[in-house]
Amino acid sequence: MPHLRLGYGLDLNMARRWGLYVSAGRGVTSIGVEEPALFSEPGLFLIRPDRTVYFASVQSMPFARPHFTDILAAIDFVVAKSYPARGEVTTLA
Repeated sequence: MPHLRLGYGLDLNMARRWGLYVSAGRGVTSIGVEEPALFSEPGLFLIRPDRTVYFASVQSMPFARPHFTDILAAIDFVVAKSYPARGEVTTLA
């Protein structure tokens, strides 16, 4: 994936604009990490070159995050099979 771009570290206002959930920190986590006072929960977006959304996943909890190797395999499949986006219907008949 030589042209795959990653974005991260959004400020909270931008995170909200992307539809991400914002949580309040609860001190030290079970793995010993101090949470910030406020932070966004994870989201994953695959954006087409024309800047339209191909895939979106927004989580409200830190559980069951996809493994990056699974995401790369899915992108390989999508590209190889010219798999269309889903959820593209914007009006109901």
